[in-house]
Amino acid sequence: MNKKLSAALLCTAALILSACGGESKQTASTVEAETPEVKTARVSKQLVPQTQEYTATVESDVKNNIAPNTPYRIERIYADVGDHVRKGQVLVQLDASNLKQVRLQVDNQKIELGRVEALYKVGGASKAEYDNAQMQYNILNTQYRQLVQNTQLVAPISGVVTARNYDDGDMYAQQPILTIEQTNPVKLLINVSENFYKKVSVGMNTDILVDAYEDETFQGKVTTVYPTIDAATHTFPVEITINNANQKVRPGMFARATINFGDVEHVVVPDAAVVKQIGSGDHYVYIHKKGTVSYSKVELGQHIGDTYEIISGVNNGDEVVVAGQVRLTNGAKVKVIK
Repeated sequence: MNKKLSAALLCTAALILSACGGESKQTASTVEAETPEVKTARVSKQLVPQTQEYTATVESDVKNNIAPNTPYRIERIYADVGDHVRKGQVLVQLDASNLKQVRLQVDNQKIELGRVEALYKVGGASKAEYDNAQMQYNILNTQYRQLVQNTQLVAPISGVVTARNYDDGDMYAQQPILTIEQTNPVKLLINVSENFYKKVSVGMNTDILVDAYEDETFQGKVTTVYPTIDAATHTFPVEITINNANQKVRPGMFARATINFGDVEHVVVPDAAVVKQIGSGDHYVYIHKKGTVSYSKVELGQHIGDTYEIISGVNNGDEVVVAGQVRLTNGAKVKVIK
């Protein structure tokens, strides 16, 4: 009886040990299966060109509205939209009836001045009478010259007519009769972040792309750097001039200006390492160290090919996770695979 009891006890003990051993193996296997597998890459600092692109609309370098200073009937307009005009060219002839009347008054006063002057020389007229006749002549002559300028309008610059608002015979109202824009050179006005204020200077070269000419790059130069910063946007205006001798770039075209502010040494990571936090604009990278990953918020710079420039958040030589981030949490244990 004792022998049978001993055998039973031994059998039971063996079964228990067998079950415990199986559970231990299963638990270890489960833990290993739940450990996230990741791929990593070692990152380093590189010289990164600080290239910034700005969008703007092409503007004429100089724009003039042609109009008289008082209402007149328009007799003749000598230019139309698209015409190239030169400085000093007569563009508009206005009603000259007042001009003719003043011309007659000038001629009559000139005769009167000659008569008074002759009398004054022989004592037949006083100095006051002579001075008054001279003053009247000067007033009428000045009035005549002003009317000449206001009835025959000339181009103050060489350029292209971009607007015509009247026809021959119309009465001038408020809108300019013609608009002339100088198209060589043309310019862009961009707003640059205050971070680059010390790096922008007059004479800097820029590359200009215009949507109308997809495969052609135009050269521009910084010609004006405005001295004040906009407190709301923390930007400052910069004017870029484009030599437009061939007249290809026209006012109103959409353009992109690229400025290189020099090279800066920054860490560069594969773009696969950068994860965007859902519900915000924040970006982060998981950094691997001794089997554990840590969450690091990063400030991104430029996207260069398949990499990102990192302004802050990752150090030179760090090992970053480039695959397997979906299951990761801060401080998680991971298995690195190749």
